[in-house]
Amino acid sequence: MEDIEICHCNNVMKSEIIKAIKEKGLTTVEQVQDATDAGTVCGSCIPDIEEILTSVNG
Repeated sequence: MEDIEICHCNNVMKSEIIKAIKEKGLTTVEQVQDATDAGTVCGSCIPDIEEILTSVNG
């Protein structure tokens, strides 16, 4: 898997988001924001975070 930067404002990588979702049982964008800071500045990556949540959690 190629690791890509999901949140450019806070330099959060896809692998960091996936790890947080799996380790902490995250189910919402807000939980991912709290755990990783992704999506907390401009918000343009929120659709990507939602897609990752769906992919990981089914």
